[in-house]
Amino acid sequence: MATQEGPGPNPDEIRSWITTTYPDTVVAEALGATFFSLDDRHWPNFATIVTTDEHDLGSPSNLAREGVFRLNIGVARTTFERLVGGLAKPDFAALDAVIPHPVYAKQRWVAILNPSRETFDDLVKPLLAEAHDRLARHR
Repeated sequence: MATQEGPGPNPDEIRSWITTTYPDTVVAEALGATFFSLDDRHWPNFATIVTTDEHDLGSPSNLAREGVFRLNIGVARTTFERLVGGLAKPDFAALDAVIPHPVYAKQRWVAILNPSRETFDDLVKPLLAEAHDRLARHR
């Protein structure tokens, strides 16, 4: 992904964008993560933001680095294959790059650490729309 100068959105900005764009979103915070769902009784979620590697075996994203977070998004099979299906050895610690989720790739989750503003606007927003709409259809 090409990056632009200056910082991208931080976790609070991303949370605000999601909840403003999708006002039906239910947000829960636990264990160093923010979960975005559409139902507070059943927790399939469409996105998460994590700030700690403590739940990922071996700390593959190295989220202990100052200011580093990972945005995770559940996408359709075709989107997953198009974006990360051919990555043999992804760099799970790379910033501003779409990668398979280090734990939930088999469930077709992608991840991106610290997306740039350009990547957030051009790539992440459509992925969040897809994830939200997929979950909304299955409610």
